[in-house]
Parts: sequence; C-alpha cells; structure tokens
Amino acid sequence: MNVQPNNPLHGLKLEKIVTDLVEHYGWQSLGQQIAINCFRSDPSVKSSLKFLRKTPWAREKTEQLYIDTFCGQTESADPWAAALNKLEK
Repeated sequence: MNVQPNNPLHGLKLEKIVTDLVEHYGWQSLGQQIAINCFRSDPSVKSSLKFLRKTPWAREKTEQLYIDTFCGQTESADPWAAALNKLEK
C-alpha cells in the first residue's frame, strides 16, 4: 500500500467523506456551504455520491470542505489555542 503523508484524504472513501460532513453540518448547512443541488433538493447519500462521482468540480469542493473541517491544524501547531483549551478545562 502506498503511503501518502501529504494527502489527508488517502484511504478515505467518498461515502465516508459525505457521511461525516452530513453528520457534522446536516444537509441544510452543507447545502449552504457547498451550493449544489444534491445537497439541497431531496438530499441523500446515494444521490450525492452519484453526482459527485460524475462531477469533478463538485467533488473537489466537497473534499476541500472535508479537509478544512476535519484535517485542520492540530492544537500543537497553535500553542495559543492549546493554552486556551487547557484553561477552559
């Protein structure tokens, strides 16, 4: 298996990406984040996957939102955020 340390989506299936985004944002908010009908009009994971597999620009936007949401900087990358989190606990 190829190791791709610079690819945060390596090993993730599109279905997992869509499912995680829906669980995090919900369909309505996801449709506001990415303005495509498969997230706005009668949304389902199955119809979204079908559309995203056929439409590269929509898939790129969806993957980028996943990266921005779940693969952002860690606390150790931002010492101020880590310090604030410790204070809040």
